[in-house]
Amino acid sequence: MGKVRLDALPVTGGSYCWGMKDEEFVADFCLVSKRALEEPEYLLFKYHFLLGADWRLCCRRLGMDRGSFFHQLYRIEQKLGRVYRELRPHALFPLDEYFGGTVRTELPESYLNVRQMPLPARAEQRRPLRAPLRKVA
Repeated sequence: MGKVRLDALPVTGGSYCWGMKDEEFVADFCLVSKRALEEPEYLLFKYHFLLGADWRLCCRRLGMDRGSFFHQLYRIEQKLGRVYRELRPHALFPLDEYFGGTVRTELPESYLNVRQMPLPARAEQRRPLRAPLRKVA
């Protein structure tokens, strides 16, 4: 049984909003993962991350060797990490921002050794690619 959270809305002054944040996060996590991955990738993701199978069981079930399993696993982690970070309007990472904590624009001093993933440029800021043209004689 999930729990309901009552959050104050700072914009309206005295209004509140309720929701089941944990269940909403799990649903968003699973749906975004399913949409971002292709079918073989999603099977591996489901067996290993959602159902908790170890690499031996996954390799046997999916008919792959250990090296292929781990290479595929690292590609899935990289792909989903980027998708979770760049998701709009509400990214799934970092968790404190998803669950209504403080929204950080910069990393604190203690995280200087952590690489921050750059966000993609907005469509308004990008200019169309124009091929160089030369005059035909």
